Amino acid sequence: MTRIVIAGGGLSGVSLAAHLAVADHRHPVVVVDDGTRPIASRTWASWTNRPGLLDAAASRWFDRVRVHVNGETKVLRLGGYRYRVVHGADLADVVERLTRPLRHFTSLRGHVDRVQQDGVVVDGQHLRAKWVFDSVIGPETPPPVDASLAFRGWYVRSERAAFDAETPTLFDFRTAQVGGASFVYVLPFDAHHALVEHTSFVAAGTPEDAAAQEEALSEYLTEIVRTGGHEVERVEHSVLPLRARPTTRVNGSVLSIGAEGGLLKASTGFAYQRIQRDSAAIAESLRRSGHPFDLPEAPARFRMFDGVLLDVITRRPAQLERAFGALFRYRTAEPALRFLDEATSMPQEWRLFAAMPAATYLAAARQRR
Repeated sequence: MTRIVIAGGGLSGVSLAAHLAVADHRHPVVVVDDGTRPIASRTWASWTNRPGLLDAAASRWFDRVRVHVNGETKVLRLGGYRYRVVHGADLADVVERLTRPLRHFTSLRGHVDRVQQDGVVVDGQHLRAKWVFDSVIGPETPPPVDASLAFRGWYVRSERAAFDAETPTLFDFRTAQVGGASFVYVLPFDAHHALVEHTSFVAAGTPEDAAAQEEALSEYLTEIVRTGGHEVERVEHSVLPLRARPTTRVNGSVLSIGAEGGLLKASTGFAYQRIQRDSAAIAESLRRSGHPFDLPEAPARFRMFDGVLLDVITRRPAQLERAFGALFRYRTAEPALRFLDEATSMPQEWRLFAAMPAATYLAAARQRR
């Protein structure tokens, strides 16, 4: 019987496993992971306007967000969208409930040394497969890095009830622009607990400035949130490469998935919902076509938009606040979220762009051609 191997048990690996579990196929599926980055310690937030297979993993749903941009604080309803929070432990539980009853789904603890056309090498041993879904090695020649997203998040306990438990802050520009275009994101868990994250878009190759980000977070909590004292219970940080150009995902029988497959959106750093849609498309391709490669492609203009934005804000960081202000200038956040979801028409996009400096973006677009 034809075997499928999923290399990596992170977000993209377990999401694909779940979608394959409910698809109409009987190929044995093996998920290989070395356990070094357990998903139980991760948290994802994303917006969506449609039901999904793994919605039961969401612990919170929000119908509005707060933004502070161009000197103004606004609370925006999300229209047809909802903003959800998924903890890794809950996601793992939901995926296990879907896959555990299936005898043809197994997991293997081990390190993926290599991905090959006929399978993977795990701790020096060859594991044969008809198809490999690779979230750990990636394409031999990935596209160039256009910029980096450096974030440092503090899981905070506040002395006083300082957080609005019903409203995440999607972005707040009342912070020092640390080495690049920067803002603060706040995901509340209750009035006393939140993830407060400093995010910077910086030129590719720029080293992470941890001290500056910590200073910015401390200043934000003290002067903007006014916690009256707080404790940092946990820290997370990373520097993500942002690539606006398309990734060559298919190499024979191997399909790159997740961040290695180019699913990290270059202008936002969000990937959760894109991974869910991609996982569903892969499972549907297997069911309908007998192979996993019949996947939809987003119009190329969205990658151009992402690349142009990164080119502009890495050269002129103040333009990020202006761009976000233009996108979120309406009474609800729905037009902006629909655009970031790559679900807008060209007339809708031109209306969104009308408040941006045309000459600046057209010049960047010309340089990309």
